[in-house]
Parts: sequence; structure tokens; C-alpha cells
Amino acid sequence: MATLKDIQLKIAAVKKTKQITKAMNMVAASRLRGAQNSMEAFRPYAGKFSEVLGSLAQRAGEESNPLLVPKEEVKKVHLVLCTSDRGLCGGFNVNLIEKAEAFIKERAGSGIEFSFTNFGKKGRDWCRKESMQIDTEYLGVVGTSFGFNVAAAAGKNLVEAFLEGIYDEVHVVYAEFITMAKQLPVIQQLLPVPPIEASGTEEAEEAGAYMPEHICEPSTDSLLGDMLPRNIYVQIYSALLETSTSEHAARMMAMDNATKACNDMIENLTLVYNKARQAAITAELMDIVGGAEALKG
Repeated sequence: MATLKDIQLKIAAVKKTKQITKAMNMVAASRLRGAQNSMEAFRPYAGKFSEVLGSLAQRAGEESNPLLVPKEEVKKVHLVLCTSDRGLCGGFNVNLIEKAEAFIKERAGSGIEFSFTNFGKKGRDWCRKESMQIDTEYLGVVGTSFGFNVAAAAGKNLVEAFLEGIYDEVHVVYAEFITMAKQLPVIQQLLPVPPIEASGTEEAEEAGAYMPEHICEPSTDSLLGDMLPRNIYVQIYSALLETSTSEHAARMMAMDNATKACNDMIENLTLVYNKARQAAITAELMDIVGGAEALKG
């Protein structure tokens, strides 16, 4: 049985751990507010940008821009994997990596080569462990304050590689922020630009809804040539904002659960300490009584 001193040391150690987890919870909550404000402010812009661009692309047709044309044979798929640089955020990174793994297993049977652009150390470390090809890595971005230039630099490299035939498809894996307790791993195709909004436009037209006609100057083709690459930058930036917000939320929940677990451990250890202390006092009393009885005899 552990001595009273050992139990006291364990209680002190758990209390120190509790202080750390509580402090990390407060830091994550503070960073979450800023990240969530940035994400919620950018969501309407990203959604409307894709909607207008999808409408233009549908009316112009795939032939208007090479970024809209799917490759006849897909052999080289590139994944942009967005994870955190640090741990202690529950199953946040594991869920994102499992999403990427599931996609690779689903497409691996057709002899496709996979390569990665990594945002975050956790995804980079996983790629190294699995001997995946890493073309580019960006560390110290997710979970911090970053600008649109980061997404623009990454998106420009992806667009150039797609046009040069280095990649046949480009997808991004990120965590979509749903609620404080739910962050959903999502995989989204970036290149060739998928006709997601176009399908919604067709449904709306079939339902008889009004679809705006955009007047473009100088022309739709030249406008798409400028705006389609920017759409890639916007989608990457939106994915990074979503992942950053989700990371802080996941860490805050994980540290909150850790603090509660520390409270439970302190309570249980205190109970064990009191029982051990009571047993020690009882043993001392028994020794005193036994000694007194021996003196009487």
C-alpha cells in the first residue's frame, strides 16, 4: 500500500497538471474567439464568390478555361492536408489523417500516385512515417494569425502544377467548424474546378427560380482566367480558417475534459489518503492500547 507521503506527492502532481490544463483551456478559448470571428466574416464572401463564379463557368462551358477541364486519365492526385502543429487537441488530427487515408485507399486500386502539400507538423509527420511524397510544407500557419498571402502562394503553386500536368487532380482535406463540440473532417476537390454550383444552378432553373445574368466586360473567358485561380486561393484560405478555428475548439474541449479528469483524480486520491491516514491512526491507537494492557499485566 502507498504511504501517506507518496499519496500527497501524487495529489500535488495532479494539481499542477490541473493548473496547466486549465491555463491551456483559457488560452485556446481566447484564440478561438479571434479565429472564429475571422472565419465567420470570410464564410459569406467565399460562398458568394463560388456561387457567382460557378454561374459564369456554367454559361461559359468547360472549354472557356483549362482549370475547368477534367483530365481524361487521372494518374497523379495531390492532397492539401491541413492539420495542427501541436497536439493536445483530442482526436482532431487523427480524424483528418484518417479522412486522407480513406480517400487514398478508395483511389489506390487504379494505380494513382499521391503527393501532398502539408499545412501543419502533424500531417507532415504522418506523411513521413507512411513514406508519402511531400512536395511542399507550411509549418506554423494553422492555429496562428495568418494572411491571405499564405493561401495565395500555395494556390499559385497548385494552379501552375495543374496546368503543367504535374497534377491531374487536387483535393484539400480540412476540418469544417460545425459547433464547439463538433468539427467535421471534409475533403473537397480544388482542381479541376468542380461544377458544384453549376448543379445547384440547374436545379434552381428546373424549379423555375430566378437566376441572375451577369454582364461581363471585357468577356466571360478573360474574367474566368483571372477569377478561377483566385477562387482556388479563396477556397484554401477558407479551409485554413476553418481548420484553425476547429483546432482551438478541439483543444479547448480536450483541456476541459482533462481538467475534469484531474478533479476526479484529486477526489479519489484524497479519499485514498484519508483512508490510509485513518488506518495509520487506528494502528497507532492499537499499539498504545496494547502497550497499556501489557503494562497492566
